[in-house]
Amino acid sequence: MRTCATTCARTPPFQARSRPRCVPKPPAALPRRCSELPARQPTPRRVPVAPRSSSSRRPKAPPSGTALEAGLRLLGRRAHSRVELLLKLTRRGFEGTAVRQALKRLEELGYLDDRAFASSFVRRRGSVRGPRALSAELAARGVDRSEVDNALAVFGPDEQLAAATHIAERLYAAKPALSRQEMLDRIGTKLVRRGFSMALARAACMSVLAGAASPTDS
Repeated sequence: MRTCATTCARTPPFQARSRPRCVPKPPAALPRRCSELPARQPTPRRVPVAPRSSSSRRPKAPPSGTALEAGLRLLGRRAHSRVELLLKLTRRGFEGTAVRQALKRLEELGYLDDRAFASSFVRRRGSVRGPRALSAELAARGVDRSEVDNALAVFGPDEQLAAATHIAERLYAAKPALSRQEMLDRIGTKLVRRGFSMALARAACMSVLAGAASPTDS
């Protein structure tokens, strides 16, 4: 017969573990603000480099012929001012001394003349441009101010009014204006943009309106 004493004597005593149980680590605290987030390192990008062509390493070929011959060819296509021709010859690779000698020779031969160039320019462009636009275009081509004034002297008020009226007639025929104010706003503004004065543009518009109101009998 088993008793409590014999049972307890046979049962081995409880031994505590020598190793502690693994305790899970608490989760890391999340950042409360965006500023607490670690900065993201940008990924470096590889920039493609175009292969260098062999033609870019080649020296520029010298211009063919002389500067005088090149100047004559350019003047044969159209008239040039002295500054225009100087820039074009320089861009073609001619040396400064050769360019200056060529320009001097062309002036001696009468092929290069800024005064004649300005006068021809005003006669050719005066039918579509006013004196202000003509003066600005000649100045952009390097023509001296005195030569510009001499060329514009022949483009007097009567010639300017005739040119502005002709332009206004073409614009009016394309789209007739309904009123005097519309004529000034639409066509008069275009005349001012083309280099005519406001008074002259107004006079041209009034002339066209007067002709449209009382057409001549055919």
